[in-house]
Parts: sequence; structure tokens; C-alpha cells
Amino acid sequence: MNILIIEDENPAAARLKRLLQARLPEAEMHGNLDTVQSSIDWLNTNPEPDLIFCDIQLADGISFEIFQEVDIKSPVIFTTAFDQYAIRAFEVNAVDYLLKPLDPDALEKALEKFRSNQIKTTVDITEIKSLLQSPSKKYKSRFLVKFGEKIQSINVTEAAFFYSESRATYLQTHAGKRYILDSNLETLENQLDPDEFFRINRKYLISPDSIEEIYAHSNSRLKIKLLHSKDSDVIVSRERVADFKNWLDK
Repeated sequence: MNILIIEDENPAAARLKRLLQARLPEAEMHGNLDTVQSSIDWLNTNPEPDLIFCDIQLADGISFEIFQEVDIKSPVIFTTAFDQYAIRAFEVNAVDYLLKPLDPDALEKALEKFRSNQIKTTVDITEIKSLLQSPSKKYKSRFLVKFGEKIQSINVTEAAFFYSESRATYLQTHAGKRYILDSNLETLENQLDPDEFFRINRKYLISPDSIEEIYAHSNSRLKIKLLHSKDSDVIVSRERVADFKNWLDK
């Protein structure tokens, strides 16, 4: 059995390979291919694999471009960080998908679908792209939180920023109150409007109104002073600085 992995994030590709090797020890894996062009070149010069795992966002573009250039007959399982609304695109086409970070149980279910021939070998790229770009996407507007013995609803407009600390995730309000949440920052990043909240590093997801001051910092990074934050060293990761500036400059 030959499996092709198209994935531009090396840690994600390595995790996928480990999970597959544990479940399909006899399989021969190819890749990971990290660009649209390298994937097209490989598919044009090699026999078709039995199964393809394909990320959507690659180093040089969107993987859908591969399907526009190559007539692929192999079953495809997409790996994606898109939220549940966008996933409707894949359900419509009856191809399979896995949300990142990959869950072992979800991978097992996808492989079962593959073994039972329930995954189509034709992909309607036009329809998938249309649904993924749908303007009617709805972002989270409220959070149900527990405060002492009370349960209350917090409107997302009350949130100044979200942060992780000691394996817990907190919502900090503009009024200076904080509430613990069940979600992690990765989930919140997909649920919240990207125009209103930006992930500056592994620990913080912030709104523009939460920023009190911004300073230049070492190694081309930025240092931020957040309202109602006790953390004096809130640093924008170097690889996120350019996107952060663009986000603020809208």
C-alpha cells in the first residue's frame, strides 16, 4: 500500500506518519511534499498512490491547485485547520477530512472509511472552494462561564484577550475580570472573528482594544503592554510581527 503525504508543516507530517505507521505498518509512505509544484511534479512522474493525505494551505499556495493540474483518481483525506462550518464543503463532496491537531480516533475512522471504499475518488474543487470562502460564516458571539456557583453568559465584545496559564485557558474582560474556559487557544482562534482577535504567540489571543502600549523588542520582535494583564513580558512572536502590524493597520 502506497500513501502520499502532502503537508508543509514538518511536525504535523511527522505526527501523521507516526500515527499511520502504528495502524498500517505495511504501508510505504511518500513525502512529505510541502508545495503545490512539488506535488504536481511527483504525481506526474510516479504511479498513483493508494491514498493521499493532503493539507489545504501549502508553502506556495492552496492544494486545490494540484487537482486542477492533475487528474487524480486516488482517494483523498484532507487535513485542515478550517472550522466546522467550512468542513461542510468536504461533507458535500463525500471526501474525508481530519481537523488539526490530528486526533488518533478520527484518523482511525477515516482509515475505516477508506478500507470500506466510502471515500470518493473525485473531488469537486470548485464547490469546495466556494463553500470554504462562503461569506456567511458565523463566529462565536458568547461564552458560557462559571463564576463561583453561578453560570453566566459573557458576550465576546466584553473580552479583552484570552490567554493560557498552567494548562488552563482564561477569558480576560475589559472590566478586569477573568473567567476560566473549557476551550484551548487553538479552538478559540478558529471560533473568533480574525478581524477582532489576533494570536500573537502561543499564550495570548488579543483584541486591539486590549493594547495599552507597544514597544520595539529584541530580535525584531514587539513587546506589548496589555490592559489588566499582570504579565509584563507579552511578546509578539517574530514570525507573527508582520501579520500583527497588518492586522492593526486595517
